[in-house]
Amino acid sequence: MTTFALVGAGPGLGLAAARRFGKAGHSVALVARDAERLGRLAGTLQENGIQARRYTGDVLDADSLTTALGTAADELGPIEILQYSPVPRADFMKPVLDTTASDLDDPLAFSVKGPVTCVHAVLPGMRALGRGTLLFVNGGSAVRPHPERAGTAIAFAAESAYAAMLHDALAEENIHAAQLIVPGAIRPDAEHSSPAALAERLYTLHSDRDGFRHYAEPMPE
Repeated sequence: MTTFALVGAGPGLGLAAARRFGKAGHSVALVARDAERLGRLAGTLQENGIQARRYTGDVLDADSLTTALGTAADELGPIEILQYSPVPRADFMKPVLDTTASDLDDPLAFSVKGPVTCVHAVLPGMRALGRGTLLFVNGGSAVRPHPERAGTAIAFAAESAYAAMLHDALAEENIHAAQLIVPGAIRPDAEHSSPAALAERLYTLHSDRDGFRHYAEPMPE
């Protein structure tokens, strides 16, 4: 059995994605800061017959991410799929003219250094398997900068560039990198942007391995 590792596990999209990949036969490693919440999510998945465990890690702490993903692979099996989808903090979203150089430290660590750390943690296992999938989930500001959310817009754009380079660099190794852009809010009643619909879309990106950038909904004009 191989492992689906979810960095930024939460009760919405994260739980839905974990359930979808778990039902497909993967063990599930849930990675986030809040151990108590992770325990509840793992318990919910286990009640659904899915092998799931929690691993505490902070996307702003590279050592904790590396340890969490390494321990998950040792305990659950090699990580075949990595999903990086933590929710940015509200203080990343200052207007562009109010955003200083130091205001970008945490957004860039969150959206660039975090993904780089995770990818380097899982790549050796994927290479040993001979396959793998790297899934990046971002908001619309990743492709259309929003001047009121400058920190996130800048950091998401950098994450997008990194993920696109991975898509090209790893294709010959049967490791597929893909990005899913969710332009608006994730809502339970949304046709294409509900947690369940997005989870299914992410699974399709993993299974079909078709192209790099995908949109949950058309970008608004």
